[in-house]
Amino acid sequence: MPRKEWPFGRKVDCSIHRKALSMKLSTLALTAAVALTGAASSALAAEISGAGATFPYPIYAKWADAYKKETGIGLNYQSIGSGGGIKQIKARTVTFGASDAPLTGKDLDETGLVQFPMVMGGIVPVVNLEGIKPGQIVLDGPTLAKIYLGDITKWDDAAIQKLNANVKLPSTAIAIVHRSDGSGTTYNFAYYLADVSADWKSKVGVNTSLQWPVGIGAKGNEGVANNVANTKGAIGYVEYAYALQNKLTHTRMINKAGKAVEPTSEAFQAAAANANWKSKPGYGVILANQPGDASWPMTAATWILLYKQPQDAAVTGEALRFFAWSFDKGDKFADELHYVPMPDNVVKDIKATWASEIKDKSGKAVYQVTN
Repeated sequence: MPRKEWPFGRKVDCSIHRKALSMKLSTLALTAAVALTGAASSALAAEISGAGATFPYPIYAKWADAYKKETGIGLNYQSIGSGGGIKQIKARTVTFGASDAPLTGKDLDETGLVQFPMVMGGIVPVVNLEGIKPGQIVLDGPTLAKIYLGDITKWDDAAIQKLNANVKLPSTAIAIVHRSDGSGTTYNFAYYLADVSADWKSKVGVNTSLQWPVGIGAKGNEGVANNVANTKGAIGYVEYAYALQNKLTHTRMINKAGKAVEPTSEAFQAAAANANWKSKPGYGVILANQPGDASWPMTAATWILLYKQPQDAAVTGEALRFFAWSFDKGDKFADELHYVPMPDNVVKDIKATWASEIKDKSGKAVYQVTN
């Protein structure tokens, strides 16, 4: 627009011009505020928020980094434990919750949530014993239960020595480390112990939070790993990626078939091979103590929780596109960290669930299946 020239040589009513200028500035300020608000909304829309399980945090972090580089969309994931994740999604403070302990069909119906498994991995016992190498010692379920019940207190106890006849075990007190927070890793660990030990089942039971008979608590897989690393004679349980990242000494385990197995992707996959994911609401299948010579006995899945009718359909759609990308392109990252991707047929079912159950207020599917 051409700039107006001041009419030199005659009087000008400055008050009129001041009013006009004031109105223009107000209009510009409002326009700028609207523009800034829109920019902030766009920035927020580009940030997916989630909270929950520490078990899958290493792989979620890998996926998020790769996804942001490809799309520019970020993921803000709080690794606070499954109990915290369930609380946050129920309070609607995050786009999605994450839990290693699946919700029941009744709970899903009452809360209006959709649940699906995202990835699988293995829970491993880790120890801090001088001179003992990763995989050098082996434990079985009943012995592990007795350790966590406080019935076995020394590393050279006869029950442990019997399983490790060729290993010189130290006469060191066992320092037990367990989770202090509400944890799906704890749920799967306790589920396994209850399956192999009647004493554990009757005295402690299965839950995300337990009344531990003995030991010290630590927050998250990170906290357990750190405590074991810094405590001589310690034993703890963590997702295998944490054992690798923290260079912890894992044990082998005797599985349901009576075979001593190492925690590997193949062993986790063997445990999941016969899982009937459709047999439980929200695909809530527990993989502990599965049959098979090669099966790792403490294999577990981790689940995502989303609302069937989200408050912000656009952001939920963005989250689903991230999960779809992770299913379609994230296998190599999962393999690197010894997680097990969900089978293709299960992924197909999960995407169909998104399309049929997660809808905006008009009833339109938030996610459209394209493959």
